[in-house]
Amino acid sequence: MTSVRSSAVESQELKDLRAAVAALGRRHGRGHEREALWAEAAKLGYLGVNLPEEYGGGGGGMAELSIVLEELGAAGCPLLMMVVSPAICGTVIARFGTEEQKRAWLPGLADGSRTMAFGITEPDAGSNSHRITTTARRDGESGGWILTGRKVFVSGVDIADATLIVGRAEDARTGSLKPCLFIVPRDAPGFGRSRIDMELHAQEKQFELVLDEVRLPAEALVGHEDAGLLQLFAGLNPERIMTAAFAIGMGRYALARAVAYACERQVWKAPIGAHQAIAHPLAQAHIELELARLMMQKAAALYDAGDDAGAGEAANMAKYAAAEACVRAVDQAVHTLGGNGLTREYGLAALVTAARVARIAPVSREMILNYVSHRTLGLPKSY
Repeated sequence: MTSVRSSAVESQELKDLRAAVAALGRRHGRGHEREALWAEAAKLGYLGVNLPEEYGGGGGGMAELSIVLEELGAAGCPLLMMVVSPAICGTVIARFGTEEQKRAWLPGLADGSRTMAFGITEPDAGSNSHRITTTARRDGESGGWILTGRKVFVSGVDIADATLIVGRAEDARTGSLKPCLFIVPRDAPGFGRSRIDMELHAQEKQFELVLDEVRLPAEALVGHEDAGLLQLFAGLNPERIMTAAFAIGMGRYALARAVAYACERQVWKAPIGAHQAIAHPLAQAHIELELARLMMQKAAALYDAGDDAGAGEAANMAKYAAAEACVRAVDQAVHTLGGNGLTREYGLAALVTAARVARIAPVSREMILNYVSHRTLGLPKSY
């Protein structure tokens, strides 16, 4: 295991990456065209910065990828599919995929020419892997797999080439069901999708999936079926780190808009930012965002060093802290602008809904508090 890089102070290389991505974000900004931004970010090597060099990636890790998403978010143009395609799916395939799967998927995920969605949440199970009812059984004729089940709130299925589906397969030794991950092509027979009508204004749409006897070849299984739970959490920890980056970027964007307004808007011959009732809440929001970033950097450093247990705790804490900081920053930004904060011109009102996503997904703040109380503090479970 390699030593953990300092997560408190960024190296010059990471600072340079942050500055370069920030410049890209400024070129595209709030009114960006997603496809154009995705293509340029891919061309510059940012989308696959965490993936292995031998498969076309940048050879970095979650520290680098989280910087990319945070800075794009701070510029008002976050790419939500970065949370899913390179962070979850790319990481899982890079760590556990077969050589054929790596060659087939990683170069495309790295250069942006291919994308992959991720399906775990179910109507009656949420993200609880022990209650997932999507089942995978062996196809006796072909030696492959047959998947049956439903998934909800799956991002970007319409633009993804495939979806990494979390199912449960029977353990031949114990008969119990264990989680396994499968690559399901978008056009697989029996793989249906319907769009969920969301109030959230995001370019990436949400879908419900129905897997009706979807037949897959044996090579659709990622890694080894006995290591499914390990593989699953290898993807969920990056998801939490990237959700934190998404939230921090959004909070920074809202805060920057509020600060600019507070410096320009004058009442009684003085900018409103000169009044402590305006200035102090904005300063507090900045402090909370910075603290959340420190925990995110710690989580990324632990994950990149191979400390999955340590990264799991830190990633949950980072996601919690970033979500809370983001919600408060957005709320204070809207409040600072008053009525203007609710206009389309300033682009803050839509963030009121978007900011709450990080509190809910990919795991609720209450479940994170459960995790910390049980795993970190050793308190007894109530369930």
